[in-house]
Amino acid sequence: MSRIGKKSISIPKEVTVSKSGLEVTVKGGKGELKFGLHKDIEVKISDDKMTLECKSEEPLAKAMYGTTRAILRNMVEGVSKGFQKSLEIHGVGYKAALKGKMLVLNLGFSHEVNFSIPEDLEITMDEKLKNIIHIKGIDKQKIGEAAAQIRKFRKPEPYKGKGIRYLGENILRKAGKSAAK
Repeated sequence: MSRIGKKSISIPKEVTVSKSGLEVTVKGGKGELKFGLHKDIEVKISDDKMTLECKSEEPLAKAMYGTTRAILRNMVEGVSKGFQKSLEIHGVGYKAALKGKMLVLNLGFSHEVNFSIPEDLEITMDEKLKNIIHIKGIDKQKIGEAAAQIRKFRKPEPYKGKGIRYLGENILRKAGKSAAK
């Protein structure tokens, strides 16, 4: 059995959790999230805690036990505090700009790269440093997916480190050609 699945999830006072059938709804100050449960996972909701119980010894049920607990904990944290992921653009002439619901990236290609911002996410640029992109929202999975899609447009290359990277990500650099003597 999963050690993570056995831990209870504390529910803050401003968050309400309800269950109807195999769907759990979490509402908070920042929004509302829904999640469909596996048929062998049982969720018990008390005043300030939520616990999970695995009803089967099936391998898939055991795998979903800890995963479901982690997803529900992220939902509770997302609707109360929210999540943020930051990307950093490195390279001469590489830049980003917001135009309405589009993120326009100039990444050294012959054309601009346009990224359509999803409805439930908020993308902002750093005021002082124009090369940092902040992605905010309540759904941790959607934030990570959007950040990965933006990073995929120009991954950091290993020689000069140019490209889009996560804030604080360390890029392993390769040595270039050494000059002949």
